[in-house]
Amino acid sequence: MMTSVLHAQQIIQLFKKRDIKNIIISPGSRNAPLTISFSQDSFFNCYSIVDERCAGHFAMGIAQQLQEPTVLLCTSGSALLNYYPAVAEAYYSEIPLIVLSADRPPHKIDIGDGQTIRQKHVFANHILFDTQLEMITRSDQKEYLITNERQLNKAINTAISKHGPVHINVPFEEPLYNTVEQPSMDVKVMDVLKDETTEIPAAFYENWNNSKRKLVILSTLNPPVFEKEDIDRLTADGSVLVMSEVSSNIVHENIVWGIDTLIAPIEFDDDQIAALQPDMVVTIGGMIVSKKIKQYLRRFETNIHYHIGKRRAYDTFFKLAAHIKIAPRKWLHSLPVQTQPSTYQEQWLHHFKDYLSKRPAYFEKIGWSDMKVFELLFEHLPDDIVLQLGNSSTIRYAQLFKMNATHRIFSNRGTSGIDGCTSTAIGAAVGSGMPTVLITGDLSFFYDSNGLWNNYIPKNFKIILINNSGGGIFRILPGEKQEVYFSTYFETTHHLDASHLCAMHGFGYTKIDEEFAFAKAYQQFIHTNTAPQLLEIQTPREINDKILLDYFKFLR
Repeated sequence: MMTSVLHAQQIIQLFKKRDIKNIIISPGSRNAPLTISFSQDSFFNCYSIVDERCAGHFAMGIAQQLQEPTVLLCTSGSALLNYYPAVAEAYYSEIPLIVLSADRPPHKIDIGDGQTIRQKHVFANHILFDTQLEMITRSDQKEYLITNERQLNKAINTAISKHGPVHINVPFEEPLYNTVEQPSMDVKVMDVLKDETTEIPAAFYENWNNSKRKLVILSTLNPPVFEKEDIDRLTADGSVLVMSEVSSNIVHENIVWGIDTLIAPIEFDDDQIAALQPDMVVTIGGMIVSKKIKQYLRRFETNIHYHIGKRRAYDTFFKLAAHIKIAPRKWLHSLPVQTQPSTYQEQWLHHFKDYLSKRPAYFEKIGWSDMKVFELLFEHLPDDIVLQLGNSSTIRYAQLFKMNATHRIFSNRGTSGIDGCTSTAIGAAVGSGMPTVLITGDLSFFYDSNGLWNNYIPKNFKIILINNSGGGIFRILPGEKQEVYFSTYFETTHHLDASHLCAMHGFGYTKIDEEFAFAKAYQQFIHTNTAPQLLEIQTPREINDKILLDYFKFLR
């Protein structure tokens, strides 16, 4: 059974031919032709998520894991606007989403009809492609059929080839609920785009061969693009220093995996920081988390920065020479054998390992705090999980600890917002089918609490909520911390816990507020898989910033 509406049939038919299966539907009546057709066809995996804000991030989590387009479907009006945070995140994180929005017919826009806004081009600043389909009332309207066919194909091809969100606005006139047993027309697959390759310019090799200090930064890489032997090959060149971020999913003994741990001790030492200055920089991956490395590289006079990879390039350091759109492994295996003698890598790996050797002494003396919790977590997290990291403090603390090579690590670093972290993690758990753990902060968790309003949460899904009763990251930033306005409008202190939310949504719940209770609570939390679990870890509000900043002072 499917809708009798012809342009809706075109969507259903083409999605099936392109093997686009995962459909996240939010309730409404204007989208009934598509809702009926998707939900009554066993080819599609349909999910019902009431809150469009959560639905958008849930869809993004599935697409993030499967690396294929996931579809969002909503009714007309403000429902569509609630997708915007997820659309913006997908745009900057380069995750393929197809947004289908039902709409009133064009002649009913801005005449006072209910649940009607200007939906056409509503995501104009953060969308790779958008279109509005023609309404088709008769099967002999061949011109409209062909126009829609072309637009639908272009939308799908764009989402796949350019790795990001597209928007298809679909106007419907009543009646909305009429159905037929068979589609009234066929639809063609058009212009499936092929992978493009770009040659590496000669100037790159010239700069590479002439540089004694080459810095390679690996940021967000989902999924990882290098094997161990690739990094072996890259680090065999003594003039190459590799720095990686937690979201790179790269673990190797000859790379600097804690960028801030290396830079913080020398950032105010002009001679030392100058010695680290590279002759050229190569970036691979998405958005860079470390503020220290961005500020540091912007200070240099060199203008030789190359970005490698087929995804988008950003002039993060204001020095981008070229974007080489080639697969990173192909780039790596095209590199010449080392031609310049250099101790650049050896020197800075020595510094990094020296700082690491000092860390145990610091961790032994700190009390119960955010940093102590992260130390415990990264010692005890199980192998072979999808690890989702919340934004703000969570991802920054995670950068200070060596990652487990069996983990697949993700974070919403496109717009770096706290909205949608829980919903994305749940979508990722559904999409991957793997045990999934979300580590998140209290503001992020409570902001996205509707993410728990979801009937598809796997029983082995787990949330570690670090609750320091406010936006702890703001205590690390400059500003007077004792003023009333700070705690009210920046830190936004509160006295909430997650116990009632967990009871309402069927999560197992445990709360601890001291190190002595951690081991027993954690073991029970990690090994209970009869229902989703949440471990709430309460930490002191006013000492976390001092312990973190003192860590960097200690290394100096």
